[in-house]
Parts: sequence; C-alpha cells; structure tokens
Amino acid sequence: MAVPKILTDLDTAVSNATTVMGGAAILIRGFAGRQQAAIDKALENGATAEQLAPVQAEVDALTAGEVDLAAAVAENTAA
Repeated sequence: MAVPKILTDLDTAVSNATTVMGGAAILIRGFAGRQQAAIDKALENGATAEQLAPVQAEVDALTAGEVDLAAAVAENTAA
C-alpha cells in the first residue's frame, strides 16, 4: 500500500525542521563559545566582570536558548 502524500510531506517537513533546529543549536553553541572565550581573554587582560556583565548576559541568554532548543528537538525526535 502506498504511503499517502500528506504523510510523506509531513515526514519531510519534520526531517527538515529537525535538521534546521540541530544546525541552529550547533551555531548557537559555537557563537556562545566564541563570545565566552573573548570574555575570558578580556578578563585576563584586566577588564572587570562588571564591565563585561552586559556581554556575559548575552552569552548566558544564548546558552539558555541553545539548551531550550536542544530540549525541544529531543522531545520531538522519534526514538
């Protein structure tokens, strides 16, 4: 029996979304990691945590977003 087109289209859409979300998580991790490395280097060179707090807040937000995105992908990925 042939698989209905709507199910094939849905499977394709889910696969594409999962791939996009996974790619986004990798991108976010990499970006947050590079920002954190820059913050760490600035601290080594004499910047204060207070001066870098706005940048650190952005890193923290990116990391939280990555964790949330990864959880959503895991929750919606077939075992």
